Amino acid sequence: MRITLMLLMILASAVAMAEPRARDLGVPFDGEPGPLNAITDVAGVAVGHATVIEDFANGHKARTGVTAILPRGRADIRTPVFGGWFSLNGNGEMTGTTWLEESGLLDGPVMITNTHSVGVVRDAVIAWRVRQGGADASGYWWSLPVVAETWDGHLNEANGFHVTAAHAGAALDAAAAGPVTEGNVGGGTGMICHEFKCGIGTSSRRVAIGGRALTVGVLVQANYGLRETLRIAGVPVGQHLREHRAYQDQPRETGSIIIVVATDAPLLPHQLKRMARRASLGLGRMGSYAGDGSGDIFVAFSIANKTVHGGAPFVNAEFLENGHMDPLFEATVQATEEAIVNALVAARDMQGEGGRWAKALPHADLVALLKRYGRLTTPR
Repeated sequence: MRITLMLLMILASAVAMAEPRARDLGVPFDGEPGPLNAITDVAGVAVGHATVIEDFANGHKARTGVTAILPRGRADIRTPVFGGWFSLNGNGEMTGTTWLEESGLLDGPVMITNTHSVGVVRDAVIAWRVRQGGADASGYWWSLPVVAETWDGHLNEANGFHVTAAHAGAALDAAAAGPVTEGNVGGGTGMICHEFKCGIGTSSRRVAIGGRALTVGVLVQANYGLRETLRIAGVPVGQHLREHRAYQDQPRETGSIIIVVATDAPLLPHQLKRMARRASLGLGRMGSYAGDGSGDIFVAFSIANKTVHGGAPFVNAEFLENGHMDPLFEATVQATEEAIVNALVAARDMQGEGGRWAKALPHADLVALLKRYGRLTTPR
């Protein structure tokens, strides 16, 4: 059975508008979210997905895709942003980080896909940027794209190489502001979290520092964790919901998570690395211990200081004094936690390669547990 990419994008968007998010179920969270409660609450940030779901005549199945995050949106793909990255556990891949560490600049989009598609997506980003024009008279772009991955081989035929350059281009072309589709979509299509179906999730927080309103947004591609350690809003959910485990014979964690943190706060690269590190604490609230087999890699960027990247020999950059960063640290932790829960809540049951299943987190059971532990709030 073949389903076109465009149809899948339309269906995914329709599902996203109809399905509840974690707050709609009464899951309690700290902090004040932005109007969309998404990474796109940071002005200019755009997100796009290309979802690949296909059943082949030979019995194999594609359950995969690509997600694109454009720091300054489609309107400005040429101006870099200050950025920083952090690896909590490095059993994974994020390309372009050597230059990001050296220069403190994130130049171009952040792409997330499956493990064996990093190369094709990386090359496709360069080709896509060349097609946009404006590099120089030759049309040449010097580019070291940031492409990250998590493994979807439980549901996807990982060695089928089903993600193509066209899919990467489609995700970039689809990138837009506004609500972000979550769950079984884009790079998160075949992902599993705490042995429940998972995928893409996002959240945001608003803070005030020095009389200025600032925003932190987070997007995750979650594919980590065993069932027993799962905690939601402090409730040991995984110790109660033990049935329908995706990995029946897996004794240790071998998953991964990619976390992208965006902000409009004026921060320098070393401060953004500090922000990226704080995503670890949001992940820890969910019960992760960053196992040996997990690739837990995070990147943070700021859309501020746009005018300092014009090539002048001397520039003045605004930045927040370190002693005032605590609200941003807290916002990063809070938004990371909620983004992961949103990914779990948005995901739906999926059968994939080899007839294997990943069951979604049952909403009714989650609500019952929150109520039992006195943690259920009034749904928004």
